[in-house]
Amino acid sequence: MTIPSKTREIHLASRPNGAPTPDNFRLVEVDLPPLQDGEILVANTVMSVDPYMRGRMNDVKSYVPPFQVDKPLDGGAVGTVIASKAEGFAEGDRVLHGLGWREHAVLPADRATRIEGSDFSDSAYLGVLGMPGLTAYAGLMAAAEFKPGDIVYVSGAAGAVGSLVGQIAKLSGASRVIGSAGSPEKVARLLELGFDAAFDYHDGPVRNLLKQAAPDGIDVYFDNVGGDHLEAAISSLNVDGRVAMCGAISQYNATEATPAPRNLALAIGKRLTLRGFIVGKYASLKDEFVATVGPWLADGSISWDETTRAGLDNAPQAFIDLLEGANTGKMVVTL
Repeated sequence: MTIPSKTREIHLASRPNGAPTPDNFRLVEVDLPPLQDGEILVANTVMSVDPYMRGRMNDVKSYVPPFQVDKPLDGGAVGTVIASKAEGFAEGDRVLHGLGWREHAVLPADRATRIEGSDFSDSAYLGVLGMPGLTAYAGLMAAAEFKPGDIVYVSGAAGAVGSLVGQIAKLSGASRVIGSAGSPEKVARLLELGFDAAFDYHDGPVRNLLKQAAPDGIDVYFDNVGGDHLEAAISSLNVDGRVAMCGAISQYNATEATPAPRNLALAIGKRLTLRGFIVGKYASLKDEFVATVGPWLADGSISWDETTRAGLDNAPQAFIDLLEGANTGKMVVTL
């Protein structure tokens, strides 16, 4: 195989003020560094765009370092090893790693995970079998302390994480699962996936729509949205209810401070637990996740959706569209 001397990658051209625009990104051709001992060269086949990346575009301290201006972005990617100077990795191996937003990646082999023989596509390891899948499972089971019989509400329920949360909850014995999403098409898809009820949050105040969908209240809220969705959930949560705070996509592009839920004091009398979480905390649950969810995937009990864009040139727009809710399921970019 011919080893390329150059590759293309997406750099952060400037930090956005509010919603990102194409001007915040730059497509750059760069020289590939020579391979050192212990390194592999990967031709990426698919890369991920994820909501958390919006926070990394700001120059603020967080749980992951911010992207640097005039430097490449990064994120989950799957590709094929085309050259190796690392023991245990050979040409042709499929690997999962963290240097997306580029067509080729040179990285230490210990920062890549080999994908053993599998019937699943490369992109599945960025979604249902990857970080979003573990986030859904760990957030529901550990952060939200799910119990069979719980009534579960999921916001952003048609996304990569939310759609899996609902299905895992149903398969684990939830008595009722409700989802909210941003279009009639997404609501219809949630019902196809087995949600007991779903609503389009554009159709009225979320608090009212949730009470109609969950007349007996809810026990668990998996929060991907924040804002009025969190406020609505606090209103509907039963005594000893639990909230797994995974994301707040409604606030990511805000240019001014966003108000906290106005009814937070209800958490006192209801004895609510609101727990923020990062999936890295629950890395130890990966084997349990695979053992539990794997058979459901194999027998078709769990379905997953992907929204795909083609070409590195289209990665910035794919990310922008993701933040605007253009995806159903996982948004990926094929390379």
